[in-house]
Amino acid sequence: MATGAVPASFMTLKGRGNGLGLAKTSDFVKVSDLKRVKFNRTKVFVIKNANPASNITELQPASEGSPLLVPVQKYCESTHKTVRRKTRTVMVGDVALGSDHPIRIQTMTTTDTKDVAATVEQVMQIADRGADLVRITVQGKREADACFEIKNTLVQKNYNIPLVADIHFAPSVALRVAECFDKIRVNPGNFADRRAQFETLEYTDDDYQKELEHIEKVFVPLVEKCKKYGRAMRIGTNHGSLSDRIMSYYGDSPRGMVESAFEFARICRKLDFHNFVFSMKASNPVIMVQAYRLLVAEMYVQGWDYPLHLGVTEAGEGEDGRMKSAIGIGTLLQDGLGDTIRVSLTEPPEEEIDPCRKLANLGMKASQIQQGVAPFEEKHRRYFDFQRRTGDLPVQKEGEEVDYRGVLHRDGSVLMSVSLDQLKTPELFYRSLAAKLVLGMPFKDLATVDSILLRELPPVDDKDARLALKRLIDVSMGVITPLSEQLSKPLPNAIVLVNLNELSTGAHKLLPEGTRLVVSVRGDESYEELEILKSIDATMILHDLPYSDEKTGRVHTARRLFEYLSENSLNFPVLHHIQFPKGIPRDDLVINAGANAGALLVDGLGDGILLEAPDQDFEFLRNTSFNLLQGCRMRNTKTEYVSCPSCGRTLFDLQVISAEIREKTSHLPGVSIAIMGCIVNGPGEMADADFGYVGGAPGKIDLYVGKTVVQRGIAMEGATNALIQLIKDHGRWVDPPAEE
Repeated sequence: MATGAVPASFMTLKGRGNGLGLAKTSDFVKVSDLKRVKFNRTKVFVIKNANPASNITELQPASEGSPLLVPVQKYCESTHKTVRRKTRTVMVGDVALGSDHPIRIQTMTTTDTKDVAATVEQVMQIADRGADLVRITVQGKREADACFEIKNTLVQKNYNIPLVADIHFAPSVALRVAECFDKIRVNPGNFADRRAQFETLEYTDDDYQKELEHIEKVFVPLVEKCKKYGRAMRIGTNHGSLSDRIMSYYGDSPRGMVESAFEFARICRKLDFHNFVFSMKASNPVIMVQAYRLLVAEMYVQGWDYPLHLGVTEAGEGEDGRMKSAIGIGTLLQDGLGDTIRVSLTEPPEEEIDPCRKLANLGMKASQIQQGVAPFEEKHRRYFDFQRRTGDLPVQKEGEEVDYRGVLHRDGSVLMSVSLDQLKTPELFYRSLAAKLVLGMPFKDLATVDSILLRELPPVDDKDARLALKRLIDVSMGVITPLSEQLSKPLPNAIVLVNLNELSTGAHKLLPEGTRLVVSVRGDESYEELEILKSIDATMILHDLPYSDEKTGRVHTARRLFEYLSENSLNFPVLHHIQFPKGIPRDDLVINAGANAGALLVDGLGDGILLEAPDQDFEFLRNTSFNLLQGCRMRNTKTEYVSCPSCGRTLFDLQVISAEIREKTSHLPGVSIAIMGCIVNGPGEMADADFGYVGGAPGKIDLYVGKTVVQRGIAMEGATNALIQLIKDHGRWVDPPAEE
């Protein structure tokens, strides 16, 4: 792979047209529309300058053959084990944040901040559930005045949990509440900039500098007040609320999120104020992960050590919300990133504490034991530009009696482990796989399981059970069974599961020639043991590290396995196989699957999932598997919801309305609907949604298509039907399937 070195200032780069602008006060090269620039007589794209303090910056293509050059730099302490990133300590009241302290957990009140009694009561409930911090929205002067009474009342009741003021669009309010709250959250996208209109603006260097000077003028008084009162600050960028200025320079991108935060951080540093943390939130876990990584990579270059607040914003409710949060937060925790976290659910705030604690414990344990694998060199994983490694799907071979092309799905596969008992009632069994039934015969549908693992085959004389399996094989569903079972009671056209030892001893050669193989691999085997993979034709690989092996990192062994496969041009599909122990609670399973398998899938590493849990409901495991793929932006099998968690700004009962909308629209795969309590992140986060339902005023709803409002001031009682009509008008509606 070609690399190069250029002066860190990039002042010798030449742009064609006016697409390239250099802002000397910024650590990033400004490329407003990523036009090509000249580099060593070659036309390339530039992402940013990695190190203005250095004379030379080494660059490399973001991926093989990519015209996008990125700096050679790290984003975490280690990619082969979990080592917590070293940060400074930031004090929030009496609570210390940073790498020398536990990962802190927090949530946010949903009451009207002006209702002091209700807000105090909710804060006490949150504190009693074990939160370390609680955030309260403060949108105006009356709310700021109420904050003094809230703080005093809590102190009188012996509740000293630090309070965080959530500020948008209101610098004067931030100044007021900094006198009583312990931490101020500012959103760089709307603290000094006007509300985004999603307009593309043209800037000269002078224009941009004037905007920065305006931000500094507005922001400096708050920094000085925080210094005076010993307050902390969170510079919290949201993907959904970047300013038009930032988006015009960087696009609606992780890079824009980082630069937006850095503008404010530089002002803090200029005033010698360092008691702050960063956050980079998005409703899309893939974007959220990329933004935090880019932020940390740049902090490493700058020599900064500020802590991180992690969260997936507008994650939703129930299992969906927990899964999205586990994918985003868990991925970063596995890399040793994160010092305080929030799981944003469309549920009562105290319900966020338990999944938050589970994630915090997962991250703390992984870093304490430095969970991982022996060091290896990573050359192929890309975290500056997302690229999915897609394994070669099965192709039909000459002489095969059945069609194996459907045993895996191009957008991500779901495999399920089944038992002999399930074969006793074939129609119920087919339904449990989400197959469509026509006259009792199964057919694959949008969200049907792709293949099944049957650890024990039915006896040869059990004709009914074998007929049930044959019917699945006939519709191109894979039936996978262990080598020992297939040798003792063969099932025609089954796919055989083998391990590396069985391959090395040649036991698989006892099978008829042409038998399809699935290979189970831990990922931490010696390279000599993995050599056998070069000599076989595997339909897929199952990455299966025992759950009980706590010291070895599932994410790290998988990275090592993928590196080996890429280095040797082995394009086998790889599925993440997790065997959970008996008795694992549902939330633990969801969070563990999201944090382990999700951490790989958001990097484009993996072709599907196989979750096993002996005492968990079959439908729950199937739904969780599909939720995981959809959360990682792979296989879309149901309506996608971007649903905010509610706060004191919310203009309607989010939980009730969200349930109502989901009940009527959950059958629309490929459609994304944003349900937003207010306008703060509404239009921006709806960049990721097709349709939006947003609180515009008390009792009134605004409807959006993408980022554009199309109907305003709809009475609440008719708003859900209006949303449905909007979906119909845009040709995205289908009637719910009739009950069979």
